[in-house]
Amino acid sequence: MNITLQPITEENFLDAFNLKLKKEQESFVSHPVRSLAQAYVYRDQCQPFGIYHEDIMVGYVMVIYDYDIPEYDIWHMMIDEAQQDKGYGKAAMQKVLEYIKTKPFGTSNRIALTCNTENAPALHLYASLGFAPTGVKYDDEIELVLNL
Repeated sequence: MNITLQPITEENFLDAFNLKLKKEQESFVSHPVRSLAQAYVYRDQCQPFGIYHEDIMVGYVMVIYDYDIPEYDIWHMMIDEAQQDKGYGKAAMQKVLEYIKTKPFGTSNRIALTCNTENAPALHLYASLGFAPTGVKYDDEIELVLNL
């Protein structure tokens, strides 16, 4: 499967804006518009990516480095509704983990993310990659961590 991560730039940010989730998923993940605003604010410690299958943006994800902990965080991972159930999410997460292993912002072997407790497919995906719950909860989300 030919999945790549490409940085969001002025050439492709509108493609990210046009990504859509299924109606029932909209409460699980923030839209890339919000995420890109956060990327601007945290520009010295994060990288937003378009997830591409060949030359089509099929999803979005952002990697941010938390200097206070320190750890890498995965924010706003989403696959467009028309592109789901094709294995792109798992392939993209594997690419994200490869990227984080290069330590682009700082040294840490801890990778964290949060997931809505009702998002069973995402929870299954993260568990299959080795993420485990920490016991920390944020409203309707739980924190999951992978130690490299």
